[in-house]
Amino acid sequence: MILLRPWWLVALLPLAALAVWSARRAPEAGGWESVMPPQMLAAMQAMGALTGAGGRWVRILPVAAALALVLGLAGPALPRDDVPVLARTDSVMIAIDLSPSVAKGAALGQAQQAVAALLQGVGGRPVGLILYGGEAFAASAPTTDPRTLETLIAVMDHQTMPATGSRPAAAIGMAGQMLTDTRQADVVLVTDGGGVDRQAMAEAGRLADMGVRLWALRLTGLAAEATVPDPDALKALTQGGDVLAADNADSLAARLRTGGDAVRDPMLRALGYLDLGPFLAALAVLPLLFMLRRRT
Repeated sequence: MILLRPWWLVALLPLAALAVWSARRAPEAGGWESVMPPQMLAAMQAMGALTGAGGRWVRILPVAAALALVLGLAGPALPRDDVPVLARTDSVMIAIDLSPSVAKGAALGQAQQAVAALLQGVGGRPVGLILYGGEAFAASAPTTDPRTLETLIAVMDHQTMPATGSRPAAAIGMAGQMLTDTRQADVVLVTDGGGVDRQAMAEAGRLADMGVRLWALRLTGLAAEATVPDPDALKALTQGGDVLAADNADSLAARLRTGGDAVRDPMLRALGYLDLGPFLAALAVLPLLFMLRRRT
């Protein structure tokens, strides 16, 4: 059992103070307590002549009703067996650089391992895949089944892309087109950092304005004839995210695992539980009905 609205328990503090004050207060006697000496009032009550409105316990009834309401508002809940299935929109788009500098060197193996770690670690978020070199191609729309992407990753090689070059701008632009809800999305570039230009910066800025976080996993072990890219280029490109080494893919996956749900509607969480609050709050009717009973 969990509490969906635990902050309501704060109301128990003044309620406890009210209960203590009510229990210690002298019993009412239909107004006679204001005109009788205390000794005479006590004697009359001991004889049963002045019972007031039903005794000391009757004054606890409002406190009992308030207690049921507070506990009900706190939202005690149990997990539901028939949880509704909701389509998640907090997608993660992974863009893999397959330019010759990556695909013809040891960096390709690093990219495959890094992407595999991301697929296993993003915690059920839909993941889409983009492959890019001189052009960008959508390899897979966002899916919650990582097994469909693992085969694609395993067969990547230097012949996968039909054109040479490296244009991260094309990959970033395509990622923005494939995302269904950019307010909760992340884009991850798995790259050596080559090809970052003004157009790439402009595409990254456009996604940042839409609420997308851009991350990068930096690859090493480039092909022998490749030119080493500017190490600061990726840092300037990532907006809202960060640049990590490819062997830190598990760390990035942990950050992505919580990044999407943190901005989701918190009311969706209640759909996974049976809220017992209304039933508990309804118990407040019992002491209230007893307080309103007809007296003869």
